[in-house]
Amino acid sequence: MSKSPYDQIASVPEFEVTSTDVADGEELALAHVSGIFGAGGSDTSPNLSWSGFPSATKSFVVTVYDPTAPTGSGFWHWAVANIPSSVTELGTGVGSGLSDDLPAGALQLANDAGLKRFLGAAPPAGSGKHNYFIAVHAVDVDELEISVDATPAFLGFNLASHTLARAVITPWWESK
Repeated sequence: MSKSPYDQIASVPEFEVTSTDVADGEELALAHVSGIFGAGGSDTSPNLSWSGFPSATKSFVVTVYDPTAPTGSGFWHWAVANIPSSVTELGTGVGSGLSDDLPAGALQLANDAGLKRFLGAAPPAGSGKHNYFIAVHAVDVDELEISVDATPAFLGFNLASHTLARAVITPWWESK
């Protein structure tokens, strides 16, 4: 498995994240591939459930990132901040862009396509296997002080000083 790009931000303890939809080191199901970008999927965010995080956790952040996208800076597919610490699961499809789908208080940022929703895998054909780092970050504050217009990269900058622990699942997809 590829080294996590999150290790460059802050090396922190790990906890567990599981999913009924995706598995570490396994190919993504078509549901989690992009339809918006014409890769044949339906841009459905996967179910995520987490446990074993530090007791000092005050909120969570969920991110999905492809560090090998041919952009020079990778590609952020999804970023949700300020998930209350009482929430330990996101159901399949909550990244649809409808505000009622996410827990109260959660802040869904625009991905690198400018959409405030989950965007499935859609690497360019012939660019090889892309790993999608799906991370749950345990955070030491109730809310990160970021704008609703902040980028996922700016969210990552703020996570560097507020992440207590992190859980990562890394499925992959390859367009042929």
